Amino acid sequence: MIAIDFEKQHNYNLMTLILCWTGMVVMSSLYVSIPLITMFSDNFHVSLSQAATTSSIFSIGFASGCFIYGAISEKYGRKNIICIGLISLSVISLLLGMVHSFSYIVVLRGLQGLAAATFSPVALAYTLEVFPNERKVGAVGFISTGFLVAGIVGQVFSAYVSQQFHWQFVFYSLSAVYILTASIVFWLLPTSISHNQKKNIWEPMKQLGTVFTNKNLIFSYVIAFVLLMSFVSMYTTLGQYLTNLPFQMNNHELLYIRSFGVLGMILSPLAGKLAKRFSVLFVLRWALLLSIFALASMGFLTNIFFLTVMSIVFVSGIALSVPSLVSLIGQLGGKARSIAISMYTVILFAGTSFGPIISFTFMKAFSFTTTFILLAAILGLGLLAACLVKHENSPIVEVK
Repeated sequence: MIAIDFEKQHNYNLMTLILCWTGMVVMSSLYVSIPLITMFSDNFHVSLSQAATTSSIFSIGFASGCFIYGAISEKYGRKNIICIGLISLSVISLLLGMVHSFSYIVVLRGLQGLAAATFSPVALAYTLEVFPNERKVGAVGFISTGFLVAGIVGQVFSAYVSQQFHWQFVFYSLSAVYILTASIVFWLLPTSISHNQKKNIWEPMKQLGTVFTNKNLIFSYVIAFVLLMSFVSMYTTLGQYLTNLPFQMNNHELLYIRSFGVLGMILSPLAGKLAKRFSVLFVLRWALLLSIFALASMGFLTNIFFLTVMSIVFVSGIALSVPSLVSLIGQLGGKARSIAISMYTVILFAGTSFGPIISFTFMKAFSFTTTFILLAAILGLGLLAACLVKHENSPIVEVK
């Protein structure tokens, strides 16, 4: 009854805020393991590369889940799937704080990623169903901002809690947050359109082949793959860079540097306005170029002020790129937009699974300067793909 009354009030501002908050806390679970990598390595006597799998396995689980949850939510209801996912996240996070084996942590992190995938594709589909046309773009923009802010908030939250208490309390705290968020979603978000119990959840997969017949869409997926991979790689490398010579920063000081990254997120809501004035491709290309420049320059800097500024510039470019890329794929997707965006989500977060592994592989073989340059070169592949995208309004055709 409460949900029905709320729906009639059409409080879209509050609905947007709830979805943005939920996106932030759900995706924070991806990034909380980055500050814990060294701690896992020391406590469980594994290499840094092995410890980094706690991030990679989450991304693999998340990417796998994105394939199926959108279709499942069409059959059983968007809000239902989101709530079930949040409750599952709460239980898994609680278990993560209780285990004392690194193998169990890796397994549970994979399951945590699988549970977290219940939000992203489902929330985007929910927004397109419930919000009026004039509010859809803004709502999707704020949800995307929540995903991006999670990259900073998750790291800062994890670093602070693990310093004040122990790493287990990071997951205990997340468990409580997810239960609270599930309650908010259940009581305050209205139910979307009636779901179809008879729907075949594998039906959208029939359109998957059409997604990869469009070269422009393939180029867009290349961008998606390297985008958050570069984001995770940058912060993984930066954490190691600042704790070694010449900086030798402690965890408390490193916490402040990570916190400044939030400033780079301010530009994310401006992506839509910039795209209207110029074009989606124009904004995407220049945003990628901005991040590449910042990332390449970080390895040459030994002044902490300028290094922090460059990290903010890098995040700003990523913050502009993500909503621009979503808009571009939405244009290219045409009538098959839903499966095109779902595939984008899969590829975007699949890329994050390689971030920590690539970072530690580069740092083990090369200097920090070379590592930052190589990471910038990988992101440069995204810029090259963006330059190859043509005719952004040419949609793919839906297969009946």
